This record gives sequence, C-alpha cells and structure tokens, in this order.
Amino acid sequence: MLKAITRFFDSHLSAGDGESHTVDQLQLATAALLIELSRTDNQVNENETRKILAILRERYDLPEADLEELVTLAGQENQEATSLYQFTSLINDRFDPREKSQLILNMWEVAYADGRIDRYEEHLIRKISELLHLSHKDFITGKQIARARAEKASNS
Repeated sequence: MLKAITRFFDSHLSAGDGESHTVDQLQLATAALLIELSRTDNQVNENETRKILAILRERYDLPEADLEELVTLAGQENQEATSLYQFTSLINDRFDPREKSQLILNMWEVAYADGRIDRYEEHLIRKISELLHLSHKDFITGKQIARARAEKASNS
C-alpha cells in the first residue's frame, strides 16, 4: 500500500524543480481522517463524499483525477491503519494551530453534510481535536461555524 501511495505522490505531486511537495503525506493524512469520519456512522453518504472532495479540492488544488486517486488511497490507508495516531502525529508535526482548527472545522462540515450529527461522528471529532492538542473552544467553534454553514446551505 505505501508503495502505491509513494508512486501516486511521485508521479502527481512533484514540484517543478523535481522536489516533492512537503504536503503530500499531509494530504493523505487529511483525506484519511475525513474518510474515517464519513465511515464512523456506518453509512457512507454521497453528500459526505462530495463534501470531502470539495474540501480536498479547495485545500490542495489538485486535478479531479488526482483527487479521486488520493481519496481511494486514503481510504485504503485508513482501513489498514491501527490507530489515528499515525495521521494526527503527522498533522501535529506540520500544521500550525490555525490549520489544525481548519481541519476540525472541515470535519464538522463533513459530519453535517448528511443533515445530522451522529454521536460517533462527534466523538471522533472530539478525539481528533484532543490528539491535535486543540482547545475545547476550537472544537466548539468549528462545530458552530459548520452548523451555521449547513443551515444556510439548506435554506438556500
């Protein structure tokens, strides 16, 4: 599996000077956490999948084919992972507090994409927030912003 991921990043995410971007593993970790969240309630919802793609598209500006491959690889990596630590430790090493808060907000947006928050989704977001060393305020702020956005989208 790791060879497939490495090949993906080598062929799709290399910089013009031949060096790899530093965000390649970060993209995978981010996608894996979002995918894990979408699977938490045992119902992978099409709206959640679309939201994950939209978040990754906006955050990393990848072509559509690369995005879909990234999501597939992240899903496979997520199934093989034994804990969230391998993903959260990478994020802790490379994200600043603002970026970590943005990830939690994105997770809340995925959770709200199907119109409801499952208790397992909330538990996972709380756990990841704690593993990322974020405050309870960051956790709640992300939830409030995502809820407001979801309500606004459903009213339009």
